[in-house]
Amino acid sequence: MLHASEHSGPRSLLRLGRWRRACCALSAAALLCVAAPALAADITPVKVTTANGMTVLVLEQHFLPIVEMHALVKAGSAQDPPDKAGVANLVASLLDEGTTTRSSKQLAEQIDFVGGSLEARAGEDFTTASARVLKKDLDLGFTLLADILMHPAFPRQEFERVRGQILGEMSSDNDDPGTVAMRAFNQLVFHNHPYRWPVNGTEETVARITLADVQGFYAREYLPNQVILTVVGDVTVEQATALVQTYFGTWKKGTSPARATKKPAPVEKKAVQLIEKDLTQSTILLGHGGISRNNPDFYAITVMNHILGAGGFSSRLMDSIRDKQGLAYGISSHYDARAMPGSFWINLQTRTEATNQAITGVLSEIKAIRESPVSDQELSEAKTFLMGSFPLRLDSTAKLAQVLAQVEFYGLGFEYFSQYPKWIERVTKEDVQRVARQYLDPNRYALVVVGNVAKAKVRQ
Repeated sequence: MLHASEHSGPRSLLRLGRWRRACCALSAAALLCVAAPALAADITPVKVTTANGMTVLVLEQHFLPIVEMHALVKAGSAQDPPDKAGVANLVASLLDEGTTTRSSKQLAEQIDFVGGSLEARAGEDFTTASARVLKKDLDLGFTLLADILMHPAFPRQEFERVRGQILGEMSSDNDDPGTVAMRAFNQLVFHNHPYRWPVNGTEETVARITLADVQGFYAREYLPNQVILTVVGDVTVEQATALVQTYFGTWKKGTSPARATKKPAPVEKKAVQLIEKDLTQSTILLGHGGISRNNPDFYAITVMNHILGAGGFSSRLMDSIRDKQGLAYGISSHYDARAMPGSFWINLQTRTEATNQAITGVLSEIKAIRESPVSDQELSEAKTFLMGSFPLRLDSTAKLAQVLAQVEFYGLGFEYFSQYPKWIERVTKEDVQRVARQYLDPNRYALVVVGNVAKAKVRQ
């Protein structure tokens, strides 16, 4: 499926309360947050490009009186200056903290009053800002979304407060072995590449960010010709395009910034990093570079990865490492497909003395799926699950708006919605073995272990 950006900067308690109230209000009729299941073949949005270069996708769904407006800005943490990682996240975190005409309190009160939601978050490849309202409040939804995107004020007081919150969150993250391991893993796999930094940056880089950096990033990156706006719900194409013109028509087009598209350098040999923490368990992260989202092998890799470790209790890693060897409560594998090639990793926690056994077991499963075809049953169950769960990823206006924007961003074509099950169904045992051999490497990988290094005695 699509890579959905889940990383976001910390939110204030006010914003958390705002989000909770919005969800409660919008689900007052219990079903208003959820769209009736749509047949994938029915998802045929209308695409319009405005005079100022904004890409607008409209999908009419009239069975619930709700509309989601979702703006994808083609700028994320990959565009952060190298010594100022975290700028994109800070910009996104400040969008709804005050505009030239509304304070953060006024924004919160206006969206709360109609039981709507308004939020923004940054990811690696893009930033999203979205508003969800009932049909009767459509004008207000467009008003507020356009206001935070076009007229953020970046008040110095809010900048200092939000930056302080982000730094505070990072400090607490240092106690989380999973976060520590992922941070170290990304440094090994994405050496000298923009993906090496967390979306919210590091304590050192965020401390260096100035208000001028935030304002400069916004001025450079937030342009209408850098935006994909999806409008999904109880609205006609004519209404939506007229509203876009009314509220976004004065946004001035600019020159799209140049983009670095270099691929991350591959991990050339085994790279091991051991991080000392006085814990009873070792947190293990093992993997290497991955694929971009538009890689034609994406669907075969999705099936292969489901069988290997993404399929929960039916996966090989869970069967071997958890059930047969009793080494971990949970273990899973991941492919993070992005605009540029992302990463592949396997993560687990095991008791300190079993660290080497667990690592050996993981590498054995990687070798096995490369060396022998998967069984007919494994292939059938993986494909059945992936095809069957696909509609659940499109079962709300919010999900649909998000996926639509990403389909456009990654250039997948709108046939994605009707063809996804067919692309999965087409995957053969030979495809699974071919991509396992091509995209999994049990010899050149990054390994991070967080725990009691002396007791773990990791073999290097």
